[in-house]
Amino acid sequence: MHTILGAGGAVANALTHELLNHNETIRLVSRKPIVNAEKNITWQKADLLNYSELLDASKGSTVIYLTAGLVYDKNIWQQQWPVIMDNFIRLGKETSARLIFFDNVYMYGLVKGPMKEDTPYNPISAKGKIRAAIVTKLMDEVKAGSIRASVARGADFYGTDTMNSFFDMMVLNKYAKKEKAQWIGSPNKLHNFSYIPDMGKAMYLLGQTPGSDNQIWHMPTAAPLTGKQFIEIAARVYNVEPKYFAINKMMLWLVGLFQKVVMGTVEMYYQYNHDYVFDSSKFIKAFNFKPTSYEDGIKLMSETLYAK
Repeated sequence: MHTILGAGGAVANALTHELLNHNETIRLVSRKPIVNAEKNITWQKADLLNYSELLDASKGSTVIYLTAGLVYDKNIWQQQWPVIMDNFIRLGKETSARLIFFDNVYMYGLVKGPMKEDTPYNPISAKGKIRAAIVTKLMDEVKAGSIRASVARGADFYGTDTMNSFFDMMVLNKYAKKEKAQWIGSPNKLHNFSYIPDMGKAMYLLGQTPGSDNQIWHMPTAAPLTGKQFIEIAARVYNVEPKYFAINKMMLWLVGLFQKVVMGTVEMYYQYNHDYVFDSSKFIKAFNFKPTSYEDGIKLMSETLYAK
């Protein structure tokens, strides 16, 4: 059985879809009910902060995935992520299930050159320090031989069904409505975006491959482009003029005074004002996986979630 903790988010939904395509038995675990008519899926209520509930929901699992996304607030992260990771590690020890943690790149901090699996952690944000601490704790347990676990690390998302991506929200959704797009930071800097359906496929492959355990994997992601190039591709797909305006750090901060979630983005501004190059060649070579091109991914979004 494949158990997904933090079900209902974009990555969890993509992984669920992929597991269903291969007739796997799935248990979705979340606080809020998830209705699904598929016979292979069950849902069980559990709070990620409550170990006894998680253990009850995870019994019989062969693979447990942690795909949770917390409210974008560093105080909540400081309070909850260490507890969640402790619970995740305990589940691995008690159930003997393989663990797969879906992670981001915040722990790397500002990197000159490509971000790779062996890039040293040098967080320059509160959220980055939290992520560095919890993933280090997980991999320390791996080194000690007490659990079998891997880290699946993605770049910024696009193609979400939850509008939880700045590219989806500020470019694709804007062009779908024939409005001017927005871009955070410098449109002349390089950036990668991980396509959510590819994240589901890649997580599935890790779950099916015990030999991938006890490692960090960068999820398959197309090569970086500049913000202007992304905007031009999107405008071409949506058949609109590539009009946009760039949002600088001061603008983010001013909006953040009224929207707490936006304020949480301010400390991450360095990611958008410098080159952000995410290298996933290790996964691509190991699994012979071709990431979806931005052109193809955006075209599909223009026909479905962010229709013209």
